[in-house]
Amino acid sequence: MIELFRTNDVVFLSFALAVLRDCGVEPFVFDEQMSVTEGVTVLFPRRVCVRHADRAAAEGALADLRTEYDF
Repeated sequence: MIELFRTNDVVFLSFALAVLRDCGVEPFVFDEQMSVTEGVTVLFPRRVCVRHADRAAAEGALADLRTEYDF
């Protein structure tokens, strides 16, 4: 697994996941339930990871987002 980015922004997370899925990459979100167990939504950023084989496609799909959003 390769970590692409971390974020606390659930709107951006949803958008980025949709972009990845549209290009045929299945993302994996880690630490999604940590904020629920701890009760603080900004303490644990969610990590988005992909398989090693999907890294190039995922980074290409997110290239435009990287210029608009600072991640």
